[in-house]
Amino acid sequence: MRTAVAAVDPALVERLTETRTRVAEAPVGREARVRIAVAAVFFAVAVPLALLAGTHRHAAWWLYLAFAVGTAVASSIEFEVGAGAAIPTELVLVPMLFTLPARVVPLVVLGGLALAGAREVATGDLSLSRAAVWAPLTSLFAVGPALVVVAAGEPRADLRGGAILGLAVAAQFAVDATVSSATQWLAHRVSPLELMGPLGWTFAIDALLAPLGFVAAVAARVEEAALLLPIPLAALLALFARERRDRLDSVLELSAAYRGTAFLLGDVVEADDAYTGHHSRQVVELSLEVADRLALGAHDRLLTELTALLHDVGKLRVPGEIINKPGPLTAEERAIVNTHTIEGERMLRRVGGLLADVGRIVRSCHERWDGSGYPDGLRGREIPLVASIVCACDAYNAMTTDRPYRRSLGRDAAVAELVANRGTQFEPDVVDALLAILGERREEPSAAAGSLLACPHCGHHAMLDAPVQERYRVCLRCGLVPIPVG
Repeated sequence: MRTAVAAVDPALVERLTETRTRVAEAPVGREARVRIAVAAVFFAVAVPLALLAGTHRHAAWWLYLAFAVGTAVASSIEFEVGAGAAIPTELVLVPMLFTLPARVVPLVVLGGLALAGAREVATGDLSLSRAAVWAPLTSLFAVGPALVVVAAGEPRADLRGGAILGLAVAAQFAVDATVSSATQWLAHRVSPLELMGPLGWTFAIDALLAPLGFVAAVAARVEEAALLLPIPLAALLALFARERRDRLDSVLELSAAYRGTAFLLGDVVEADDAYTGHHSRQVVELSLEVADRLALGAHDRLLTELTALLHDVGKLRVPGEIINKPGPLTAEERAIVNTHTIEGERMLRRVGGLLADVGRIVRSCHERWDGSGYPDGLRGREIPLVASIVCACDAYNAMTTDRPYRRSLGRDAAVAELVANRGTQFEPDVVDALLAILGERREEPSAAAGSLLACPHCGHHAMLDAPVQERYRVCLRCGLVPIPVG
């Protein structure tokens, strides 16, 4: 009950959107400086290597051009993975390492990637300034293998050459992982741990394609035309890459549709009843703060946002005269109001997908930790965590705002109610997180903190001066502090 099926992975959506948007924009500030520095590293290694390393190989001029064009074509076959893309360049790089003088391989790769970058600049898919540093930065992956092959004396494509290739591919992975991690961390503060998944996929694809490129290199010892053997596989990979991109396009469109529908429903709720709509948006803000405090994952955080926004959507089915009744509700009227969670689930289930998951959580937003809530009498951890978050934030906001049937209880009284009902109505961990957030808000310079006392437990001026439960006070950091008043 603590999780829901992920119809759309919000982390994937965020990474895809950020990456696709970024490549069309010119790098600025820290990102520009980092990329220029890394590109300079390529030239600092590749140019001396090409000028100073020895070679016993001699290749026809057209092979240099063919490999550059092949690199350009292979680089256009992109499998989008996380914040980057896996490209089948091993089909070209490996034969190149055994055919051309290894010392010039990085520069040939640079030429191919420059051709690919020029094409993307022409189509508007890549900014000119980004392309200028993208080609040398990306070409760094070829430096490690070239150094290994040069150091090994440029072996032939045979058994020994295969062993050297294994070392060359390992060097490629080491350089690629180092450069990618350093660039993403320095330019965008992306943790290296977040890159492990995408890099793992990239390295797996390269490791599978490298032997196929080696087979072409072995066959080319007999007939140079064998270097064309990888072309049918590259065409097949291009088809798969296109299908993957189409699927990811659908994911982005679906995500936008879900969020758009959710916010449209939120607007409908607000148009139907201004207080309910405004209340829901305030609950969203507070619920997201609690979700962050509890370190919820990206998917659960998205569920928290949409559930908080739509937790009262079922009230569209409740007569307005009951919602806005200035006095207490009768038992019959209360029973009608209590159906709004079921009605909300029913409405969102009809939309389907992610909002159906949200609907199942909306149904549980009035369950109580002790099992006395509605509509299903869930208790404890049977209640979805997101529902527990929204329940507590909903209650706090309701207590601190004016309602048709009563005035605001005030902040201190609302906090006291949260503490008093911790472990009965509200999940304890959620209350603790909410109290910590409210305590930080009270301690902000702009807040009126004159009524706060120093807490003997944590030392902070975070204790309400009004007594709670006769002989105790509430600390906004510690919760209920068991010290006598007076």
